[in-house]
Amino acid sequence: MAVVSSAHSAIFSKASLFHHINGFKRFTFCLPFSSSAAASLSTKKKWRQPVASSVLELGGTKIAKDDVVRDDPTNNVPDTIFSKLGMQLHRRNNHPLGILKNGIYEYFDTNYPNMFDKFDDLCPIVSVKQNFDDVLVPADHVSRSYNDTYYVDSQTVLRCHTSAHQAELLRGGHTHFLVTGDVYRRDSIDSTHYPVFHQMEGVRVFTPENWEGSGLDPTSFAADDLKKSLEGLARHLFGAVEMRWIDAYFPFTNPSYELEIYFKEKWMEVLGCGVMEQEILKSNGRSDSVAWAFGLGLERLAMVLFDIPDIRLFWSNDERFTSQFSQGQMGVKFKPFSKYPPCYKDMSFWISESFTENNLCEVIRGIAGDLVEEVTLIDNFTNKKGMTSHCYRIAYRSMERSLTDEEINDLQWNVREQVQNKLNVVLR
Repeated sequence: MAVVSSAHSAIFSKASLFHHINGFKRFTFCLPFSSSAAASLSTKKKWRQPVASSVLELGGTKIAKDDVVRDDPTNNVPDTIFSKLGMQLHRRNNHPLGILKNGIYEYFDTNYPNMFDKFDDLCPIVSVKQNFDDVLVPADHVSRSYNDTYYVDSQTVLRCHTSAHQAELLRGGHTHFLVTGDVYRRDSIDSTHYPVFHQMEGVRVFTPENWEGSGLDPTSFAADDLKKSLEGLARHLFGAVEMRWIDAYFPFTNPSYELEIYFKEKWMEVLGCGVMEQEILKSNGRSDSVAWAFGLGLERLAMVLFDIPDIRLFWSNDERFTSQFSQGQMGVKFKPFSKYPPCYKDMSFWISESFTENNLCEVIRGIAGDLVEEVTLIDNFTNKKGMTSHCYRIAYRSMERSLTDEEINDLQWNVREQVQNKLNVVLR
């Protein structure tokens, strides 16, 4: 279960191949691609900047660029997203995300020795069934839309949450596991949102002998154990902080909770969790069991623990960033090495009925990449003819160098051209 934000707010920030690593089964999975089209998704061909063809190895399976960025009319995966596949920042021990992941591992290894299996290299290309159906996401949920999720084809997506592996692992006989991985969502552009980020999912399954004699019903037993476990994790990461539990809703747990901590003089959500819906357990061969699950976003916590102000920094190869972090050094505070000036460009246009802000951000990211810092709606009005105009301010800023006027002007003209051509809007 993986905690999610924006349009995915109701989901946790949320034939098999086996090989053995470090004494336990490591699950790897990449599914064949379906070429069937979904009528509800756009059939408009996509403009893309050409990039060199390449082959990646994800979860032990080789994936070619043409397998992910395809001509299928339902495909909306841009080259910029393909370029992030396989980077697996969470597996780099000297990276803030890897340091945080290993810190969480340390907590579970210390308090639950040899209990939790760990998976951090599962293939991010999954079926719609795995990503949504297996975790009870309703058929009409907004997170299934072409606007919010990256579709390889009508039946295949880039996972939106690490919960996509939950059912398969349960069927594989795993009862205690942690899944860490990169997840993908079409989203807005600002300092805390990026179309690729990283999550960790945790699951623990109990059998009747675990709760019998406790005086509690199975659900209460699991909920109590869940809260005890996660309060301990929060103390491990943040120290002796004040905590509170908030009732929440997620499709795949009941009851559901969010854990908040009082940190730096404000309440901050740390993770979402709950007692797994019995339907999930029953569907995966565990009808006599009860389980808890939690999900957390690594970037969200790492930005707080390491004082990292911009989510784009996680992807930086600048030694002034990477050299500040070392394996096992949890909570080292990032020291800004420079602050280059931003360049702002405004763009106004009459929108069409099909316009969405996520599509606008995809176009801008596809052209400017990580040089775009923020896209903000600064004006919105409807005229007497019923036509609606939006004005967006685009902030361009490199974290590593000063941008030239010529460079920014070239980007902006390219953005204007592609916004008009791709989004069916009329520039003003």
